[in-house]
Amino acid sequence: MRKTVSLLLALTMLFGFASCTQQETNYSVGIVNYVQHDASDEATRGFKDALTEKLGTKVAFKETNASNDMATCTTIITNMVSEGTDLIMAGATPVLIAAANATEDIPIVATCITDYATALEIEDWTGVTGTNVTGTADCAPLDEQAAMIKELLPEVKSVGMIYCSSEPNSKYQVDKVKGYLEGMGITVNEYSFADSNDLAVITVEACEEVDAIYIPTDNTVASSTGIIDNIALEAGVPVIAGEEAICLGCGIATFSISYYDIGYTAGLQAYEILENGANPATMEIEYATDVKKMYVADRCSELGIDVPSEYVEIK
Repeated sequence: MRKTVSLLLALTMLFGFASCTQQETNYSVGIVNYVQHDASDEATRGFKDALTEKLGTKVAFKETNASNDMATCTTIITNMVSEGTDLIMAGATPVLIAAANATEDIPIVATCITDYATALEIEDWTGVTGTNVTGTADCAPLDEQAAMIKELLPEVKSVGMIYCSSEPNSKYQVDKVKGYLEGMGITVNEYSFADSNDLAVITVEACEEVDAIYIPTDNTVASSTGIIDNIALEAGVPVIAGEEAICLGCGIATFSISYYDIGYTAGLQAYEILENGANPATMEIEYATDVKKMYVADRCSELGIDVPSEYVEIK
């Protein structure tokens, strides 16, 4: 009899423990990045750190990557919606577009987005989306990026813009920077490509036609910087990049934000939605506050470019 009672008590404790363990994970969060590169990795790390610090084991992450393919991205998002994910983190503009098209109910917190109004086709932008979307933006001051080109390359007469034509975030940056440069009397040529298979061809073309190259925060370029570096450096054409990781891969300098910080802020937004019932429709899109002029010493030295003392070396 005692053995039976002991067994029943043990089973009760075991099932009770299992029940408590299951109850600890209250939220399922889907993390979708469009393509893997250092910037998106840092933003994801910040997002997860923030939520884990706030919720501990009450949050479970399902992390996936679309491998730079929109069809794959759409499938991933559709599956998350059908599974009833509590919140989706959309890393990059293509993911945000896919998620916003897939659900109007599940909260979406995005990061690594250049311009929400462009991505979501919102007119009369007020700082909030008015939908199930909120998040953080990764756009550094574009006028200062343009000014950096003139500061480091005072003799430059022409600049080529290399970007992926399927990324509206990239086109937005190109249009803005182009306007600033043309206002300085600099000729601007655009070199867009459909996928990474065309990147080498258009980089060779750009290096033959312009004095310098500007690359915005572009997911496809970010995963293929080696292609540009091999061509541009040999041709002696300096590259100014929209963010730190692209700059490290192929550039001489950037005016960049901290991707970890914007990911962390997005994680805090997600916490407010999940735990405190905040409405993403009325949550302000937040922007990076820590922006730095940065440079790659080896490339600047090889190209004979003098860098002002306020620039921070990327190592």
